[in-house]
Order: sequence, then C-alpha cells, then structure tokens
Amino acid sequence: MQGLMMKRELMISDLIEHAATNHSNQEIFTRETNGSDHRYTWAECAARAKKLANALLDAGVKPGDRIATIAWNNYRHVEIYYAVSGIGAIVHTINPRLDPKQVAWMIGHAEDTWLFYDTTFAPLVEGVASFCPSIKGWVAMCDTGEMPKGEVEAHCYEAFIDGQPDTIEWPRFDENTACTLCYTSGTTGNPKGVLYSHRSTILHAWAACAKDVIGLSASDVVLAVVPMFHISAWGLVYSAAMMGTKMVMPGPGLDGKSLTDMIRAEEVTLMAGVPTVWLGILNHLREEGGKLPTVTSALVGGSALPESLLRAYEDELGIRMQQGWGMTETSPLGVTNAPLPGHEQLSRDEEVAVKLLAGRAIFGVDMRIVDDEDQELPRDGETSGHLHVRGPWVASGYYKGAGEDAFTHDGWFRTGDVAALHPSGHLEITDRSKDVIKSGGEWISSIEVENAAMDHPEVAMAACIGVHHEKWQERPLLIVQPVPGKSPAVDEIKKAIGAKVAKWWIPGDIVFKDALPLGATGKVLKRELKTEYKDYELTG
Repeated sequence: MQGLMMKRELMISDLIEHAATNHSNQEIFTRETNGSDHRYTWAECAARAKKLANALLDAGVKPGDRIATIAWNNYRHVEIYYAVSGIGAIVHTINPRLDPKQVAWMIGHAEDTWLFYDTTFAPLVEGVASFCPSIKGWVAMCDTGEMPKGEVEAHCYEAFIDGQPDTIEWPRFDENTACTLCYTSGTTGNPKGVLYSHRSTILHAWAACAKDVIGLSASDVVLAVVPMFHISAWGLVYSAAMMGTKMVMPGPGLDGKSLTDMIRAEEVTLMAGVPTVWLGILNHLREEGGKLPTVTSALVGGSALPESLLRAYEDELGIRMQQGWGMTETSPLGVTNAPLPGHEQLSRDEEVAVKLLAGRAIFGVDMRIVDDEDQELPRDGETSGHLHVRGPWVASGYYKGAGEDAFTHDGWFRTGDVAALHPSGHLEITDRSKDVIKSGGEWISSIEVENAAMDHPEVAMAACIGVHHEKWQERPLLIVQPVPGKSPAVDEIKKAIGAKVAKWWIPGDIVFKDALPLGATGKVLKRELKTEYKDYELTG
C-alpha cells in the first residue's frame, strides 16, 4: 500500500519562486568586478532570472543544452544558475584558473552551446574561442558601457535580457533531470564531469540547512567566499534561496582587507571558505586590530583545518570554526563537525582534537573504509583504509563514462582518501591515496606532518611530499611558505613536527618557497611541487 501524498517533482525553479514569494525583500549583495557595489532582493533576482530564461529560449536553447559560465560570485551568476536549470538546460561552471588548454578541452567535452563570462576573463575567452566550435554565442556579464574589446563578438548581458518579459511558467519535468555540470580538478589526466540532478541538488540544499551542517536561516547573512565555479559555492546558491538567507557575494575581492570590510559593512553572521581565505582575514585583523562582532561561525573545507588557525579564530576572535569534508562527487557536503552531548565536559585540548576531525556523516551519506582488496575495515578510530561513500547526492558515474573504476560494483564511490572511522561516527582523513608517503613499507600521513608544521608561528603554509630515498624508497620532504618577514629555522620546525607525530615521520629535509602554488579553491597544488622536486633525493 502506498501513501496518499501528492507527487511533486523537486525542481530548482521552485527555490527561486519560494525565495521571491516568501523572502521577497531579503538582499543579495555583490562586490562587482569593477569594484562597485550592487544590491537587490531575491524578488528582483527572480524577475531577472525569468528575463534571462526567456532570452535563452528565444536564442534556441533547448532542454539538456549545456550553458557554460566563467565568472566570479555575483548576482548575474546567480541569475544564470536559476534561469538555465529552470528551463531544463544544464549550467556548466568552469574554473577560470585552469590552463586555457584544459578550459577549451572541457568546453568541447561538454559540448557547451553558450558561454557567459565576467569581463575579467575576457583574455581567457579570446584565447580559447577559436578552439570551441560548439559555442553558438558568447555573453559578457556587464553593462553596455563595459563591453570588452577583442575578436570575440559577444552579446552584452544586459542587452541580451532587455525587453524580455519577467514572467515565465517554469516547465515541470523528471526531478532526475540534470541541472549542473562541474568538472573535477583533473589532478591526474583530464578532468572528469560530475552531473548533478534537480533532485540531488534540492536534497543537498535541505541537508545543508540543518543546524549541525551549515545551519542557514532567514535571519542569517552568509558570506559565500567559496567560488560558484566550485560545486555551486558548496550549494549556498540553493540553500540560501531555500531559507531566504541574505547572500554576500565578494566577486574578485578575496584579499583579507576587502573581505573584512565587507563582513563588517554587511553584518555577516556565517562564512564559508577554505583555510587560506580565513588565514588572509586573520592576518589582516592582527595587523589592524579589531574583530568581526557579527560573525558567529565559519565553515571550513577544501583542505584540512590547521590547529593554529582553529585556535586563533576561536580564542582570539570568538568565532566558532566548523570543519567539513566533501568532494565534487559529493555535491560537496558529506560530513560536518558539530559538537555532541558531553563535548562541553572535554578539556580544551581534547575539544580541539575532536574539532580537527573531518566530522560526522550527514543523514543520507554512508561511509566505509576498506583495505586494498576492498574488504571492510573496523570503525575503531585507529585502522586506516580507503574511504568509500554513497548517498542521494553522491555521483554514480562520470559524464560520458570517464573514470568508471572510481565506482565499485556494489554501488560505492571510491573517494581516493585514506581515512579512519571512529566509533563516535567521526571521520578522520589521514591522507589522499596519491599523497600517502610510503617509507620502508609504512604509511606517513602528509596531512598530519603539514598540520604539525603549521603550528610553528612563523610557518604560513606547508606542503609535504614524498621524494626518493636510497634506503627507505620514499621519505617526506616539507616545502614551507614562511610568514611574511619571518625566517623560521629548520630545526625549530622539525621540533614542532616532532611534538605532534612519530619521530620517523619528521621530514628528511625542509625547503622554503616565497609562495606555494594554489588552485582556484585554495588547495596547495601538490602535483606541481612533485614535478618541481621529482629529482630531489634524500640520503640521510
């Protein structure tokens, strides 16, 4: 016997309609590419999204067409998200910091038909346009007076939607229809496309709004630092509409001063981004003094949260740091770290140790760890293995069938992470499979070595990679980016590391760089460091 409930497909267009109807005066603030500020409401956003949807239909865009974006976090980008998916087409967000050859490859692989871009990226568009025969039209996301000059004949966004009606009857269709295409970072081989559905996106947005996850509400102001070209800004574009949350979109202004000024002016309560962003804000606050009085919490993801950063935000600024873990393939939220009953009785050091774990699974996400033969391992908090996940917003395959070996025969996704699962449900990421250093047959966690190094007050960032050793086959090499103006001593850094990890994990050598190579989401690009130091050999 089935229940007597209405069958209502889960549609992304319902999110923007809900926000416009029930939170019509709530704001979306944008720091524009040209440095100016833009402010309007969810109701105005919905009206302009409908104008864009009508313009796309008039241009011949059909359900299933891929529409690409190369853009910052801004109000026009939000409109594109809702207009494209609302008519049954697919938003393909492109990371602008990839190599132009990879950008052109992705456009061709996705067979994008239209591409929208911020004027910042006009040179990139000029460089790849001749290699993108599938593109029927280019649209510069600006006013008519700011159109970029060049060989590409682009439409102006405002002219493109001008004269279109701001009403539309959004089509209804199968909720499993694709809505967004996002490619992985392509650390090995070509990037792989993850194709999200309306259903998976809505369920993920609902999960994000839970108190123990991100916990958005209509009274919150969320700073979306994580890029919209990186998994829909961790889904904030959708969960903010669902809850009627005010969004603060920083555009290209991601330096510590710009973000600090924006947080204070817009009275931000929640922030979401990667550790490098929070480090920039912290350094600025330490230089100028002052705090962020309206901010209550910051969600941290993308890479492991250093203990020094956690303690600085919580002890110096009074801002709760909440770590999370996820991937492009998990939409991205998989686990978040919220306190459990009894944690208030822990000592500060014990509490910090728990907070530095990745977190506990969100309802809907299952996890397991397995050995090299895919045999499940115990959840004892000590045994490490390969992490597998599954759930309603976890990918079941890659676009056009790439990388199918990442999925098991019994329906799990192989994350590529090495992890331990604790009896409490906490996930502890110990490394990436490809970054584990195997010394004399034993694993060394590069992440733990990096975090220990960053406890040294003169270490801004650190990356640990494996290099050849004549006896042990592989030993850790640590590459350090010092705090500006500081020159940390090698022995002192090794001492800091030795206080946190096994003595045989201490790097055989430490080298210094003015800046570590970073990807668009703030992760250190270890593949570049591995290439740079591929001939480095340790003998001691």
